Amino acid sequence: MNMEILEAASLLVMSGTIPGHYCCPLSPNTLPFLSPLKINRNGRRKRAPLYLRASSNSDTRQNFPRLCGTLPAYHRSQFVTTQCQRIEKIAEITNEDGNGTNGTWVKDAVSKASQVLGDVNGQKAIGFENGVIESSDDKSTPVGAANSASPKKRGNSVEDEAWRLLQESMVFYCGSPVGTIAAKDPSDSNVLNYDQVFIRDFIPSGIAFLLKGEYDIVRNFILHTLQLQSWEKTMDCHSPGQGLMPASFKVRTVPLDGDDSATEEVLDPDFGEAAIGRVAPVDSGLWWIILLRAYGKCSGDLSVQERIDVQTGIKMILKLCLADGFDMFPTLLVTDGSCMIDRRMGIHGHPLEIQALFYSALLCAREMLAPEDGSADLIRALNNRLIALSFHIREYYWVDMQKLNEIYRYKTEEYSYDAVNKFNIYPDQVSPWLVEWMPCKGGYLIGNLQPAHMDFRFFSLGNLWSIVSSLATTHQSHAILDLIEAKWSDLVADMPFKICYPTLEGQEWRIITGSDPKNTPWSYHNGGSWPTLLWQLAVACIKMNRPEIAAKAVEVAEKRIATDRWPEYYDSKRARFIGKQARLYQTWSIAGFLVAKLLLEKPEAAKNLWNEEDAEIVNALNIMVEPRRKRGRKVLKKTYIV
Repeated sequence: MNMEILEAASLLVMSGTIPGHYCCPLSPNTLPFLSPLKINRNGRRKRAPLYLRASSNSDTRQNFPRLCGTLPAYHRSQFVTTQCQRIEKIAEITNEDGNGTNGTWVKDAVSKASQVLGDVNGQKAIGFENGVIESSDDKSTPVGAANSASPKKRGNSVEDEAWRLLQESMVFYCGSPVGTIAAKDPSDSNVLNYDQVFIRDFIPSGIAFLLKGEYDIVRNFILHTLQLQSWEKTMDCHSPGQGLMPASFKVRTVPLDGDDSATEEVLDPDFGEAAIGRVAPVDSGLWWIILLRAYGKCSGDLSVQERIDVQTGIKMILKLCLADGFDMFPTLLVTDGSCMIDRRMGIHGHPLEIQALFYSALLCAREMLAPEDGSADLIRALNNRLIALSFHIREYYWVDMQKLNEIYRYKTEEYSYDAVNKFNIYPDQVSPWLVEWMPCKGGYLIGNLQPAHMDFRFFSLGNLWSIVSSLATTHQSHAILDLIEAKWSDLVADMPFKICYPTLEGQEWRIITGSDPKNTPWSYHNGGSWPTLLWQLAVACIKMNRPEIAAKAVEVAEKRIATDRWPEYYDSKRARFIGKQARLYQTWSIAGFLVAKLLLEKPEAAKNLWNEEDAEIVNALNIMVEPRRKRGRKVLKKTYIV
């Protein structure tokens, strides 16, 4: 129905009935199909590898995404913005002056359009009212209503507004949706980089679209971000490592090389060159693999993950993460600010968030990798890492009252293979706040572990995703949810969900954050509350068959979040204030709320998002935790670094 309306509207534009600037540009199908362009870090466009170049062959057109298009000069103005104008503008114009000239000529235009359309799918358009085309069978369709993210059932006004805002945040590239911008606050002129598509920010948006059966935008996002992956090995220390996925990208319109009368759209990636602190995103590639698996599970379309270029992209991410280095631990060594907490917060080294995502991405990749000779060594290394990583996190990151008592009585300076205090943790590191805060029932995975240092802060994303990915045991997963219930007033309070607890204050805040004015106590990443974490809470609770916890949190959020205009985060210990520098209409706040609602309505869909516990890993761990003899220098047949 929508396509016929668009074609009729195009006819009216060409005939002069409707001014051209009120309609969407011509379909990208009318544009020539060109070879995809590769964008390097300096913005220069380079040809993609030979096997990725498009040709005129129809099979190639189906198998590879359209990456660019050109328009003659007289259509150039229609491609200036990143998001193509759509025919919804007709409704906006009508609403401006329903009794004036605008409303009159639009109604006349639609009347003429109905003559052009005739009978569409057995329905005849007979009238136009309030931006809606009415049909003879009493059904009505909003003009230009997008297929993506349109809820089929109306009823909840907060959800309706959320779907509308999510739809408006969509970014188009050559006529096709490729993602959602980070935030779209009409009252804020200083957009910074919030008008870009961030990989980590798009994940809840992508999940929302998948749960509603809108697969195209997720497929486009996966394939286009793959084209932006760093493919070339360089000696330049300022270039991204091979296999790195960008933090974000932006759609730009530039003049075509050698022809100022035509333009082309290009994707401009950011690998961290423009980020705060110039830190490369470690989590982007991990999230990309997780979303790729979710797309296949939800849509049933496995052809995307089976493509040669997608398989190559997965392997490059794995090789980057599994590369040998100086680190002796199975956890992934990263710098501060390389994940959701993207500013200096003392999480450098082996933060829990990255380890949980790493574990999940390894499981997802193993599930999707095609069995072939070239993958045998990679899969072997992947399996070894999964076992070692699982044991390391479950054994050394876990803390509850029993473990606190053990740490409190640790002996230090132990030098032997079977030392109890393997990381030389000093008992004085057990802070007074933790002794009082830890409930008798429940526990959690600490935020970080390094030699002579345990970061006892509770980091929400790492703990929730440890449940989702089965990195935590079944007992530990229930204990984490027990702790959330026991400490509801601290972690949820007036708006879910606290990103970490407790906050850094005083001299500790000044030293660790560098006196960061944005990460002041109980604000932003330093104890702020982030509504986007709702969807991950929902998946974790449904997986453990305790959805009532997530439902209670969603109910708390629903009371305020729409009235507060969907902020990025909340401030104060009880999350009573909108963040002092929080963006409004933050897309992943909107999407996180929607995904949580959808999953609670259809909990069976959450199975497509979590990882089941692997039987082989469980068996290997059972062997490893048995009483072990003293290890000498004799090398065992198979060893795991734990």
